[in-house]
Amino acid sequence: MRGVVDPASIPTDSVEILKPDGTLVPDHGYQLDLKEEDLREIYRAMMLARRADQESTNLQRQGELGVYTPCLGQEGAQVGAGYALEQSDWVFPSYRELAIAMMRKIDPAEILHMFRGTWHGGLWDPREHHYMYLSVPIATQMLHAVGFAYAARMKGEKTVTLACCGDGATSEGDFHEACNYAGVWKTPTVFLVQNNQYAISVPLAKQTAAPTIAAKALGYGFPGVRVDGNDVLACYAVTKEAVRRAREGHGPTLIEAVTFRMGPHSTADDPSRYRSKEEEAGWKARDPIDRFTKYAEAEGALTDEFKKQVEEEAKEIARHIRAEIVGAGPGPVDELFENVYSEMPQILKQQHEEFKRIQREREG
Repeated sequence: MRGVVDPASIPTDSVEILKPDGTLVPDHGYQLDLKEEDLREIYRAMMLARRADQESTNLQRQGELGVYTPCLGQEGAQVGAGYALEQSDWVFPSYRELAIAMMRKIDPAEILHMFRGTWHGGLWDPREHHYMYLSVPIATQMLHAVGFAYAARMKGEKTVTLACCGDGATSEGDFHEACNYAGVWKTPTVFLVQNNQYAISVPLAKQTAAPTIAAKALGYGFPGVRVDGNDVLACYAVTKEAVRRAREGHGPTLIEAVTFRMGPHSTADDPSRYRSKEEEAGWKARDPIDRFTKYAEAEGALTDEFKKQVEEEAKEIARHIRAEIVGAGPGPVDELFENVYSEMPQILKQQHEEFKRIQREREG
């Protein structure tokens, strides 16, 4: 039938620059503008994120966090995308983008206070880091990213927003509304979908009938790109191009980074109930850090001295996180009544006074 798009005709290949063995794909078609210092910084960012992530999981297992959502295995997608941004660009995360947060100079301990229940969303100032608070409701941050990008353009700014989510979020209405508005308004937004194969325990095949998540962009009128999410160079190159398009006024891009969370969905999850050891072993062989390390070493960018320096920095971050989180008490409860209204309404004032009365009585 004329005009019908056959799903079988939609490409399902992923952009790849680094093979799993760390060698370059011949004629990959992307111009890499990375110097040796860039390669070192990419290595450092991935290594520090992995160590902070492991320490966070350890803290939860020891009862210091209520829950934690690991990013183990997804460092390539996050660091590659994050490294393609300008500092003036904004990131709208879900609850798993630890690597990008650390690249934005956010103290990981400030993030973990949310998982401990001592603060809502995080302790950092989003305006300083251009990194919004974590979003636990699935896909709501996608709409925020589009609205922010639209407002920035109205103000004449060249800001690009990076909206991060997982494959499960693409089943939510908010995701589709965000993509639709971004397409209609041509907002300077890059949608980064980290397809880690499972929405908790639901595999991708049971989430969508589309051949790829990237193919969904066609329905919204903008490009969709599928990239090997465990290839940090490919993620960087694809995001860099998407950011360029957005900044020049050509509208959004949907990036599907095909990756795998090597740990559980959260520390409350048991992935052995829905995926096999063979599947996990196959993805472990495609570890993004191992792949990039082989390449950077072959390029002469990594020395034993530099790797040891990064290792010591990672240990210090772990010590800092533990010192900040272990035994941390709750924040001031008065803040439950603040930061909502510019002028507190009478009913909230009454509740605040009642709370303070009860608090005084308890303190004797």
